[in-house]
Amino acid sequence: MSEPTPSAVFYGLSHVDIPVTNLTRAERLYHRATGFPVQRRGEGWMDVDAGGFLLRLVLTRRPEHTVAVRLQAPGVEEALEALVKAGATLLHGATRTPEQELLGAARDPDGNVLYVWRPLSEDEYDFVPELPTEMTWTPEADAFLKSLLMSVPALFRALARRRVVAVAEELAGSRNLVTREEVIRGFILASPRVTRPRNRQPLVDHGVDVDRYREDWEAD
Repeated sequence: MSEPTPSAVFYGLSHVDIPVTNLTRAERLYHRATGFPVQRRGEGWMDVDAGGFLLRLVLTRRPEHTVAVRLQAPGVEEALEALVKAGATLLHGATRTPEQELLGAARDPDGNVLYVWRPLSEDEYDFVPELPTEMTWTPEADAFLKSLLMSVPALFRALARRRVVAVAEELAGSRNLVTREEVIRGFILASPRVTRPRNRQPLVDHGVDVDRYREDWEAD
């Protein structure tokens, strides 16, 4: 079935309307506690710039519905504490989720829910992510690369995992089998030549004679 052709043009999300019964109180929570700047205000409303879209606080005598918003923060517990000090009620503190997030929640005085979250880094996972392989890997090669990748900063580890796997499988070629040798060479060649020297120490720490791979270190 073909996708329907849109009959109108949409530019994207501009606002999320949040019904509140007291604008002064809401400003204390959504502006002062979060640090989000007030962009515009008018009679009975206020726009708060939440970093990419606007939260419109709409003065309502009796809210007919409530909303939930997700706010990303580097320190979830600290952010929740700031919201509570500004008048919110803590629903639950920071907990780990199956989606590998740290998530907490608070409720404003009008019943709207503010979820505060951040993604967990790989160093905080309680498991080691599987390799994105397409070929057959020996158990030794699989375990060896997973161990090597722990030397890569967590922020860049997912990218390094994909690159090394791709290079190692390219080196394996028609054999369709990746061994420890392809992992070593893939770990070297997956990095640009200018940054490649930083890969030497992890290999040395794993007992690899790095001088055997001189051509790979110098390859463009």
